[in-house]
Amino acid sequence: MKFSLICRWVLWFSVLFLAACTLSHKPADRILSGGESALTPDKPLPLSYVYTPGKAGVSYRVVSYQELPQWSNQSFIDSLEAFKTSCSKLQIQPAWQTVCQQAARTPRHNHQAKAFFETYFTPWQVSQNGQLAGTVTGYYEPMLLGDTRQTAQARFPIYGIPSDFVVVPLSSGQRQGIVRIRLTGANSGVITPSGNYTANLASFHLNEKTRALKGRISGNQLVPYYTRAQINAGALNGKAPILGYANDAVELFFLHVQGSGQLKAPDGRMLRLSFADKNDYPYVSIGKYMANRGYLPLAQTSMQGIKAWLQQHPQQLAEVLGQNPSYVFFRASAEPASGPTGALGVPLTKGYSAAVDSHFINLGAPLFVATTHPASGYGLNRLLMAQDTGSAINGATRVDYFWGYGDDAGILAGKMKYPGYIWQLLPNGMLPQVK
Repeated sequence: MKFSLICRWVLWFSVLFLAACTLSHKPADRILSGGESALTPDKPLPLSYVYTPGKAGVSYRVVSYQELPQWSNQSFIDSLEAFKTSCSKLQIQPAWQTVCQQAARTPRHNHQAKAFFETYFTPWQVSQNGQLAGTVTGYYEPMLLGDTRQTAQARFPIYGIPSDFVVVPLSSGQRQGIVRIRLTGANSGVITPSGNYTANLASFHLNEKTRALKGRISGNQLVPYYTRAQINAGALNGKAPILGYANDAVELFFLHVQGSGQLKAPDGRMLRLSFADKNDYPYVSIGKYMANRGYLPLAQTSMQGIKAWLQQHPQQLAEVLGQNPSYVFFRASAEPASGPTGALGVPLTKGYSAAVDSHFINLGAPLFVATTHPASGYGLNRLLMAQDTGSAINGATRVDYFWGYGDDAGILAGKMKYPGYIWQLLPNGMLPQVK
């Protein structure tokens, strides 16, 4: 049985690899460089039409639906419903209005939902730096035990946005030097020559995606905000609203990694915790740190493996968790019937939503992903919707698959890290957008 499973797994990847190789070497009918206009809107682009925007080594190539693994075996009804959720935000954009109107008119029948996608969308295979294969991981909405008030058991605070947390918009050309800042509100400011405070941009962790400085006022300067280690040591005492308390520090850490979750009080009440902001330090993998320190073999640094090790070694808790300086602040709401809200501003759908890098993938767009199921080891090929982002999701072929809510979803998410192939579906005539 074990040999048969391995053989089938290898066979599936061999087929996918051969298909990918075939795709990667098919000559392009025409290559469209960044700055050129697309063909007539609403008309499908020709097969093998390639768009190279000239940024980050990203390329998009038009393919036929027959090249998408197991395309005809999809549950198109579920994909259509997830896309309709995207349309609540996309429909205000002219390029998406026609397809969103047609989605609303499409009956809930699988063959008609399939025809809708094939008629109104063009599939683009995504590659980066000449590589078709990317990485697909999983995430979920955790459920933490705790309370809305501090108790002997519920001791670890869940913070909202601190009162001294300042966000200052930053243009793409501002990456070095010293700027002057004027505060415009309790948590906001602007860069202006008449500002009362200075900020040395070299002291902030800036990259090409950074759109704001996030820090605090210290004397006459805006400085980077507190790190996770500083916050865990009490730097926020009295400076931030406490939305609730978690029973377990490790579970709280993984709430930050996931970006949203639910807090369950002893009386059964549920509080939904959604992402509000973050201190903008780069995400650092504590799993890699633990492997480098010899605490755990790298192969065992899944979420479950990390949790188990820290439960057995509480004396290393502060050291390990403090290696990731990134810290998330939350907003609280009563538990709604729908899923957590993603970066697009719509509820996520279990098994049909994904987080992407929105610099390369249009938020709200359908996304076909071919990867591996973490439980069975067989192929997982599905038409998802790009409805979320994440601080660790970087690159055009990087996808985070949303598994839903609770412990079972967490087990699947924690085990998922596989190669994957990505196709973005865009309305006919629309080019991929790179920011």
